[in-house]
This record gives sequence, structure tokens and C-alpha cells, in this order.
Amino acid sequence: MKRILTMVVTCASLIGFSACSDFLDEEPKSSLTSGAFYKTEAQVLANVNYLYRTGASTKLTGAGSAYIGPFASVTGNLTGYFTNSYEGQELVCKYSRELTRQQNTMTVSSTMDGVWDDCYKAINVANGAIKHIPEVSMSESVANQLMAEAKFFRAFNYFNLVKIFGPVPMPTEPYESMDNLYLERTSTEQVYALIESDLKDAVNALPATTFYNNGNRVTKYVAAMALTSVYMQEGKYAEAASTVKTVIDSPHSLTANGDLSMNSAYNKIRSTDGLDESIWAYEFDDAISNGGWWPTYAFNSSATAVFGTYSIFERVYGPIDRFLNVYESNDLRIQPNQFFHWNYTNPNTGKTWSSEQAGCWFWYDEDALLNTGRSTKDKDLYRYAEALLDAAESIAQSQGVTAEAAGYLAQIKARANMEGKSAEAIATDLQALSQQAFIEECWTERLREFPLEFKIWDDCLRTKKFPVISTTEKGRVTYVDLVGAQNASGATFKSSDLLWPISLNEMQRNPNLTQNDGYQLN
Repeated sequence: MKRILTMVVTCASLIGFSACSDFLDEEPKSSLTSGAFYKTEAQVLANVNYLYRTGASTKLTGAGSAYIGPFASVTGNLTGYFTNSYEGQELVCKYSRELTRQQNTMTVSSTMDGVWDDCYKAINVANGAIKHIPEVSMSESVANQLMAEAKFFRAFNYFNLVKIFGPVPMPTEPYESMDNLYLERTSTEQVYALIESDLKDAVNALPATTFYNNGNRVTKYVAAMALTSVYMQEGKYAEAASTVKTVIDSPHSLTANGDLSMNSAYNKIRSTDGLDESIWAYEFDDAISNGGWWPTYAFNSSATAVFGTYSIFERVYGPIDRFLNVYESNDLRIQPNQFFHWNYTNPNTGKTWSSEQAGCWFWYDEDALLNTGRSTKDKDLYRYAEALLDAAESIAQSQGVTAEAAGYLAQIKARANMEGKSAEAIATDLQALSQQAFIEECWTERLREFPLEFKIWDDCLRTKKFPVISTTEKGRVTYVDLVGAQNASGATFKSSDLLWPISLNEMQRNPNLTQNDGYQLN
């Protein structure tokens, strides 16, 4: 049931609580949060609800354009393993793949403006809630939950910003006057300290239940997954191993295969909301906020002749053939109609689509494509599979290859194995690996498990390694230092490629900002 969406119809904006005719109308950028709008529990709830529909989560899930996916998909272009077939228009994808953003800062800047503005909108609303919730009359339990949700979203948005830009301004008070509008950049260490503090508070205060059993609101396990990701990004693997155990011991679990075809775990994840594997998802709804162009991303432009529900189809984030060599031949995930596909026949018309390049079956939405033209499938931000892989790697990084770490990794590999090899047998084999070989196996399994969930670039940033996928031997991946490596398009990574430019518009608005190395100043 779509619960948060029905509560967000009455909108919260940057200046607080107000009714609106359109879903989540945005106020002008000059609008400021005001304590005058935090007088009732309903007003606080509306502002916190707003945080679910803006900022960093939309940069992972938004499909508002037929020609370019959410910002997180653009980061995957940096590896060269994924391309946008319309990059001649969507130049940020081209310049990312070619590693030429530095000399094209002006073009890239408009994209970065949207990332910066949307995340800071969410942070400003979260800051307002955190400041004013103690002043509003409501039950202690409701106040504690809303405070924890606000802290979670403030942390999640700062985490997104610091990965993308490095040091960023770090306001912790809402903008309620014109004072202190132009802040300098805060060190990454200080930003991470705030993120950790907020997420620890959220883990301690949010309910210990699943997202879909909590009215589609964030939970202890969502916050614990985010905190685990933060620790891993910082290289704090012992802390990550301790934190992710909260999620491992939760009511969440891996989705099981019903068969190795259309009832596989991967097809269930693709088509079904509310699975126990889903730790946190971004909601879509037919009436209030549908999934936009997501179903069209499953095909390339030739699919317009096959369907009558959408006018545009583009392969906005498709793997090159070399990436597909990350899978061994007996891996279920590389079989047709699991994550990818090459042929499709419309059952209503008999018209057939085929392509030499893999389409993204993971985004196929039958009802939207064949009937309604409106996608309602939620998009997962965290799955239990990621918790298992985080646990396996963080234990190996901090303690070595233990039976526990091998058991977690083996569960992911066993689900994808088509030859019936048990998790126990796989775990035994894994325990024979050296520490580094086991860690790299965790990295490779992330590539295989999340090819279309935009994890690849964050993993490159975190590990400072680039995955070199063999062109001749299926399943073989080696890892080299990221800076100095060639991406799959033949471009060489520079140190300046690790961060994105601060938008030139923001540089002009705030004279106290400095630009990231290698990018234009104006």
C-alpha cells in the first residue's frame, strides 16, 4: 500500500506547511524556513514527509526525462562500462564517459546545480524540523520519531553531497533570516562526523520493523544500512561490521528463487513491491507520483514500434558488452530476462523488439508498457543483498576471512548459481581465499548484483580501485589503482575526476566557495 504518498498530497515546502494543487510544488529558491510554520504536529509531519520526496533520494530514483536517467546513473558513465545512447544531446553523460568534465564545466554545471540545490533544500527543511520539533506540542513518541526521520534525511543528503563534491558548506540551522547565507566549505571529516552522529541517533530512535510494515517510513534498519555505507566509504570497516549486524539480524531476508526463469528472485525484485529483501524503497503511485520514464529505459529507441503506451524509448543507461563479461556462464543474473534481455515480443500485438546491445530487463514494467503508460513500481535504495555483501567485506577487511564472512558472501553467490551448488559448499571454497582475494570477490559480487542500481562509481570512490573486466574470460575481474587507470572507453582517470565541480551558478551566488581542482572557476 502506498502510504507516504497519500500523506504527502498536502505539501511541505521550504517555508513550511501549505496546501498546494500540484504534487510537491516547490517554492522559489529564495524561500526560507520559518519557525512560524512549526506550530502544530500536522505542520511538522508535513515538513518531514516532504523529505521523502526531495533531495538525494530523487537523484537515485528520478526518471523525469526520457533521455537521461537519475543523476546516479550519470556517475556510472565515468567507468565507461555504461553508456547513454542519447549522449549527443545529454552531454554530461558524454563528458563523464570521456573524463572531460574539467574542460566542459559550464555544460556540466547545470546538472550539478540541480544536485546541489535539491540536497540543500532537503537539509534546510530537516534543519527546521530538528530545531523546532521540541517546541511543538505532541506526544514524546511521535516527536522522537519525526526528529529521527529528520536527522536521517539530513545525514543522507550530506552523505550524497560529500561523496559528490568533497568538502561542502554545512549549515545545521534553518535559514530564517538573511544572515550567514554564504558559508565556506566544511572539511569532509567534520561533515562525516555530523552524518555519523545523525544516523546513530536515527538508529537508536526509529522503530525496529521493515519499511513496508512501518507505513513506508524509514526504520532502524534503513538508518543502519545508511550508517554502514558511511563507515565503509570512510574505510571504518570494524564499525561497519558492527553496525550492519543490526540489519543482518533484522526481519529482512533474501528473496528466494521460485525457479530459474520468470519466477526467479531477480524477477520478483523487479516486479513486486514489499518483499522482505527491500530495506528502503522510493515510492511511486499511479495517481500522485508515478515512475515517469523508468519502463522505457528497458529498451532502445527501436522499441517505439513495439509499444503504443510511450512515445520515446532510449537506452539511457546500458551496459557495454565488456561489462557483461563480469558474469560467469552459470550465473543466473546474465541469463535473458533476469537483469538484461535482447529480444522481446509484445504479447498484445505480436510485434518484436531485438537488439545486439543488452536492454535492461530489470526495468521492464509489464502493466505500464502494455496497458497504462504509468509505472507504479517502487525503486529500491537498499536491499538485504547489500547488507550481506557489506557484512562479508567489512568483516574480511577488519578481521580476515572468517566463516561468518564467507557465509554471507556465499548466500549471494548461491542464489545466482544455476548448478545447485549450496551456500555451505560455496562458503567452504571461499574460506580458502586470501584476505585480499576474498575482499575483491566481494567487490566483484557487488558489480554482478547491482548492475542497474548505480553502485559502481561509489565503490570505485570507496576502494580507490577500478575493476578491469576481462574481454576474453567470463567472470574474471582484476583491480588496479583508480587514478591512472583507463576506463572502459579508454580515458585515463585523473585525481580531479574523483569529484564533481561545484556549479558555476553556486560559485557566483556564494563568493566564499572554492572550486574543486581542475574545474573552471567561471
